[in-house]
Amino acid sequence: MPKMKSKGAVKKRFRMSKHGKAVCSKPGRGHMHASFNGETGRKLRRRMVLNKTWSILIGRMMEP
Repeated sequence: MPKMKSKGAVKKRFRMSKHGKAVCSKPGRGHMHASFNGETGRKLRRRMVLNKTWSILIGRMMEP
């Protein structure tokens, strides 16, 4: 049986942490930020850590 292809889009958007959790940036960081206050802008800079179930799925898509 052939190997499953890895998903290039997932590789661009996610990375795996040292403990095997998937990490990505928060959505809504593209444009139109004039209406955001300072607290919201700072919170968008933080990384989003996905839970165990999603981390397993993302990790499976990233491996070759």
